[in-house]
Amino acid sequence: MSLFSLLGALEIGLIYGLVALGVFISFRLLRFPDLTVDGSFPLGGAVCATLIAAGWNPFAATLLACAAGACAGLITGWLNVKLKIMDLLASILMMIALYSVNLRIMGRPNVPLITEPTVFTVLQPAAVPDSLFRPLLLVVIVIVAKLLLDWFFATQRGLAIRATGSNPRMARAQGVNTGAMVLLGMAISNALVALAGALFAQTQGGSDASMGIGTIVIGLAAVIVGESILPSRRMVYATLAVVAGAIVYRLFIALALNIDFIGLQAQDLNFVTAVLVTIALVIPMLRKRLAGKNRAKNKGGR
Repeated sequence: MSLFSLLGALEIGLIYGLVALGVFISFRLLRFPDLTVDGSFPLGGAVCATLIAAGWNPFAATLLACAAGACAGLITGWLNVKLKIMDLLASILMMIALYSVNLRIMGRPNVPLITEPTVFTVLQPAAVPDSLFRPLLLVVIVIVAKLLLDWFFATQRGLAIRATGSNPRMARAQGVNTGAMVLLGMAISNALVALAGALFAQTQGGSDASMGIGTIVIGLAAVIVGESILPSRRMVYATLAVVAGAIVYRLFIALALNIDFIGLQAQDLNFVTAVLVTIALVIPMLRKRLAGKNRAKNKGGR
């Protein structure tokens, strides 16, 4: 695999690292199966690309994309908390609605950004090639996002969100407004996903209405792979694991598509994802079985 392909895989992996952080909040911390991700990812891209194409500052456009994603997460949480719609169904309804919303925002199926300024072109030094600068800037963005999440989930409100997902009945007994915590957690989750969508649109030269298809699968794959690589209940290591999982996932995909004798093509991406997630799910089970057999042998030896 060439250096250019490696840097490209790292770039996409870092972007999906933000998606993985968002999915981690909803699926792992809140225990909320959130399919809104498939809509909030292109929502971030649509808002950001449309505003940049209209002459907005790319930094302001990116921030507004995050705000739009947070609103999408809030609505999903509101459907569940206030209207008592099942969490999975609420997220499906929002995901479907966002497809039309994204088309309305863009006014067409896609918005190109080839000649428009982005956060990458504005900050890029003249001496550094874009193929190297984009991953470097994304590393900084992902590290800042991770550190902010680590700090927030160590605060009283962050701990309340974690308690809401772990044991909502006990959290309510301790005076936690679990409904508000679900709304806040969903807003943060989808804001991160929308940020990833905005950055993705700026790195890929535009936004497309269909660019969110399968985002939730990629986010879950990153979370599962990361937890297999670095299993830990501590928040600092858990957030690091999901980011690492996203990068490993993209590197694995790039490697599989670049090995000629395997014969994989771009249309095989979903198949490779399914195989990778299956392996990641099976590995912890095999570890438990081996640990159980070793304990049984040790007891038998005594």
